[in-house]
Amino acid sequence: MNWPAQNTLLCRDLVQAYPAQLRSYVPVFTTYTDTAFPSDLPSDYGLRVALRYEVGRYFASLERLKRAVSRKALDEAYIAYSDMSLHLDRYLRVGGLYTYYDSVIDNEPLFQEYKDALVHSDPVKNPAEVRDLVVLVRGPDTGRTGIVIGIYPDEKDNCVVKLDKQKGMREIRVVPLAWAAKRLGEQAPDDVFLIPRKPSTIGSSTTSASSVSS
Repeated sequence: MNWPAQNTLLCRDLVQAYPAQLRSYVPVFTTYTDTAFPSDLPSDYGLRVALRYEVGRYFASLERLKRAVSRKALDEAYIAYSDMSLHLDRYLRVGGLYTYYDSVIDNEPLFQEYKDALVHSDPVKNPAEVRDLVVLVRGPDTGRTGIVIGIYPDEKDNCVVKLDKQKGMREIRVVPLAWAAKRLGEQAPDDVFLIPRKPSTIGSSTTSASSVSS
């Protein structure tokens, strides 16, 4: 995949500027892990181990992102970013940091009689790509919408979807690509790939953000 000039923003504004800031969160993760689950009980010990594992995988993915951008390997950068999102999501979930609990375990039966209500392209004939806005048409999250942030290059054909906000949170799902169908019609842009930039004045106009274009 080509690396367009616009995507140098990813290297300059995101990867080169933010890793140090992201790494500065290590004490926050460590303090929360040790404070929320401080005892030697098997339950607390197990949670500490699980949370430390997710933090380790998160920062390993961050290093992969830096290397991918230095090589201008856009697909690898998407995967590394997806893994960062996934491990942070797991940390929040395991650590009990999500602010809500959804008692509905499986949406798919609820949509059996209303599948025509989901407007989407054929996910097999016209599969979604990274940055496509999608609706999940199979599985426990049927009916939920989001954006594809990565596609794993293996035989399983799994993709990573960042779901749209629900009660202020954006969960991450890894699903078969055939479950994520492109939404049809006019859609509001997703801010996942909008990269903040320092304001720059050109004449009388000020630019505050720019979108990474594929």
